[in-house]
Amino acid sequence: MNQIERNFSSLVYVFETIKTQLNEISQKTDSELIGEDNSLLKKKITEAEENNRWFTKAQITFALQYWCNHINLDELRKWIPNLIENNLPKKIGVILAGNIPMVGFHDILSVILSGNIPVIKLSSKDSVLIPYILSEWKELNPELKYEIVERLENYDAVIATGSKNTSKYFEYYFRETPNIIRKNRTSVAVLSENESDENIQLLAKDIFTYFGLGCRNVTKLFLPKGFEIEKLYKNFNDYSSILEHNKYANNYEYHKAIFLLNQDAFYDNGFLLLKESNDLFSPLSVVYISFYENINEVDNYISINSDKIQCVVSVIYKDSIPFGTTQNPSLDTYADGIDTMKFLKDL
Repeated sequence: MNQIERNFSSLVYVFETIKTQLNEISQKTDSELIGEDNSLLKKKITEAEENNRWFTKAQITFALQYWCNHINLDELRKWIPNLIENNLPKKIGVILAGNIPMVGFHDILSVILSGNIPVIKLSSKDSVLIPYILSEWKELNPELKYEIVERLENYDAVIATGSKNTSKYFEYYFRETPNIIRKNRTSVAVLSENESDENIQLLAKDIFTYFGLGCRNVTKLFLPKGFEIEKLYKNFNDYSSILEHNKYANNYEYHKAIFLLNQDAFYDNGFLLLKESNDLFSPLSVVYISFYENINEVDNYISINSDKIQCVVSVIYKDSIPFGTTQNPSLDTYADGIDTMKFLKDL
C-alpha cells in the first residue's frame, strides 16, 4: 500500500471510529455519562465547548457528523482521482479561522492529500478538535506529516482565512508568496411567491446552524413583494430554543434595543429579528430582508456582490443550492470558489 492509500484508509478509519463513538454518546444523557470513564472524544468535545462557548455540544457534534458522512473512500477518490505521490512536498502555511467548529479542516486535508505538509496556525477559538483529529490520524499512520505552530515560518505557500481587516494584512504580508487569501463572505436565499413550508423549514437550518456564524449561513433573504413575514416565523419555531444560549440571547436583546432606540422598523418573533436593508452582512440574531418585484433585481444585486457571497439558496434562482444544504457541501466544493487542490498542484 502506497502513502496515498495509507492516508485514505487511515483517515476513513478515524472517522468511522468517531461516528461509532458519537452514536454511543448520543444515546446517553449528560447525567448518565457523569462518572463514566468517558471516551477521549467526549472529553475533547467538552474541552472544545469550554474553550469557546459558541461551540456547543450540539454544534460540535453536527460538525463532526458532517465529516463522518463525507470521509469515505468513494467520496475521497471522487474528489481527488488519479492522485500520484508527491516526491517534492512543499510546506504550506495554513492560517485558520475559528468561527465554527473545524472550519479549516478542509484546507488541511487538501494540503495533506496533495502530498504536501501543512504548517498550521490554529485559531484560539478552535484549538481543540483539529489537533485531536490529526493526532488520531497520525497514530494510525505514523508517516503523516504536519506541524502546528504559534508563528508561521519556513513556508512555500499560504492559505489564510480572516476577516475583512486581517485579509488586507495577509494580502500585504504574503504578497510575494503564492497564496489563497479568503475574506468575509456570507450566503443569501431567494424565495418564490409560493415557497413551500417544507423549504422554509429547511431555510431555518441554513440560518440557525452554528448560530449563523458561518460564511455558508444565510444572513439575507430576497422575498417577493407581498410575501407574508408570518409564513417565515411560523416555520422557524423549531429553533426557538436558540434563545437559551446566553451569548445568542445577549445579541438578540442588544440589537432589538438598538432598533427600538433608533425607531427602526423591524419584525420580531421573540428569537430572530428581521429588518429591511440593502446590506448583505447582518449582525448575529438578525437577518436582513429585501422585497423584489422582478428576479432581475435580485440578479443585479447578487452580481454586484458576488465576491462577498459564498452560496445562494433557492429553487428558482440560477446556480443555487437546495434549501437546508448550506452546511453540507461536497468535498469538491471549495470556499470562495477557489480550487485549493489545483492551487497546490500548480505549485
